[in-house]
Amino acid sequence: MTVSTMRCWPRLPSLLKGIAALLLLGRLLVASAGSIEPLNAALVPTEDGYALSAEFNVDLGHRVEDAVTHGIALYFNLEFELRRARWYWSNEHVAGRTLNYRLSFNPLTRQYRLGTGSLYRSFDTLAEALRAMSRVVALPVAEKGQIKPDEVYQAAVRLSLDRNQLPKPFQLDALANKDWQIGSKTLSWQPQTGDAK
Repeated sequence: MTVSTMRCWPRLPSLLKGIAALLLLGRLLVASAGSIEPLNAALVPTEDGYALSAEFNVDLGHRVEDAVTHGIALYFNLEFELRRARWYWSNEHVAGRTLNYRLSFNPLTRQYRLGTGSLYRSFDTLAEALRAMSRVVALPVAEKGQIKPDEVYQAAVRLSLDRNQLPKPFQLDALANKDWQIGSKTLSWQPQTGDAK
């Protein structure tokens, strides 16, 4: 062993600690990015047609949670689509529905507000507001005559953050910063299309 090699050995443990710290920091940064994952969904027959019931796991990540807590309103889109399978051509669009949510924080009342259209609900915590947004119950999506019992259909549902609705400086930040890029998956399934009630 040469003298220069022997001098490097004492620095090896600190070098390995530094590499381990960088790897841990990288994992924490990836973990801080949020995600919206569909857990389950169903198309349920009703008296007037069919309704959607769905549940999502919503994790905004630290950066986006911090933004909404400091007064930045967030917009989310719930998108549903139903297509009929055709062997001779591309699938036919049968029904669709989009629902827009607005999530904001009111510093005067110290409450989070979740709105759809002109309807708003208030919540004491962000977790409660996200829980309400993550559960869709009996949302009308198709009329009775649109779905035939003997046909095969493909349904898809997705909940996502609408970054285009953010204030302009945040839109630019969202393009470059992974903390704003909340991953959103689409859940596709073949619904049971028995007769509506």
